[in-house]
Amino acid sequence: MSARSTLEVTRLQELIYDLKIKEIMQCDVITVTPQTPMQEFKELLRLKRISGTPVVEGDRLVGIISLEDLIKALERGEMNAQVGDKMTRTVKTLYADESVVQAVNQMARLGFGRFPIVNRSGQLVGILTRGDIIRGLLRRLQLNYQEVESQHYRTSHLFEEIVSDQTSLVLRYRVQAGDFSRGGTASSHIKRAIERLGGKPPLARRVAVAAYESEMNLIIHTDQGGEMVVEIQPDQVHIVVTDTGPGIPDIEQAMRPGFSTAPEWIREMGFGAGMGLINIKNCADEMKLESAVGAGTHLEIWFRFSPPTSLTGEKKEEDLL
Repeated sequence: MSARSTLEVTRLQELIYDLKIKEIMQCDVITVTPQTPMQEFKELLRLKRISGTPVVEGDRLVGIISLEDLIKALERGEMNAQVGDKMTRTVKTLYADESVVQAVNQMARLGFGRFPIVNRSGQLVGILTRGDIIRGLLRRLQLNYQEVESQHYRTSHLFEEIVSDQTSLVLRYRVQAGDFSRGGTASSHIKRAIERLGGKPPLARRVAVAAYESEMNLIIHTDQGGEMVVEIQPDQVHIVVTDTGPGIPDIEQAMRPGFSTAPEWIREMGFGAGMGLINIKNCADEMKLESAVGAGTHLEIWFRFSPPTSLTGEKKEEDLL
């Protein structure tokens, strides 16, 4: 039976999944070196009105120094020291090509207000604060909706213009295990396809969140990745996600909020919080999950919506294609 969606995905939530950190981070980063005197660091904080900076050697991040470190040095009379003596060497970072949702998760999990941003080679390329996230989301919300609506109108008549007994569009995506650098790529393409086919924003958002969680499950929990197949029909979107292992030992337990088999290093990256399947179920109108240890997992998700007009001929304000 169909279970009506209980999660209303807002435009802001959609953007958190859709945006990449590199799109909203600050690229012009104030930095110091390990050799910078603490007295000079103190003056830098005062002049720039900041509360800390990354510490670099060349373009590589080697530590981070904060106002708290400065206060401790002042209390101990150690202002003749260098930054390298007082900095924190183990630094939590985020990758520029990660989704903003990872930054939000990490800020909530660790209580940090900022993160240094590095590329996959470990080079410092930016810094991200909570303020940057808010400003980035607001900028993206100020899109030219007239242009979006124009494109929406041009493509939304696709199904009307094709005559067949059953018309559908099938999209296939191969997702590689452990490929965090491309996490969210397939779900972003799926959302864009639905939008260009005339899907209303509430539908596109629900599909995008469920697709993202499914995609990340393949990246995190499988050995060889898997496949996502999306069939878009005039009255529904159907997503099938399959992999060949390792399987889920106890589906009922896996559906409990917070339960996760992800290792600690995955959790430290902001993934594997144990809410993926719950989010999928809440976004979908129907979800079916089958799995066997050693054989793999088969997940089906349905999003259903009404035809363009009701029986009275009046247009409904629902998710329509």
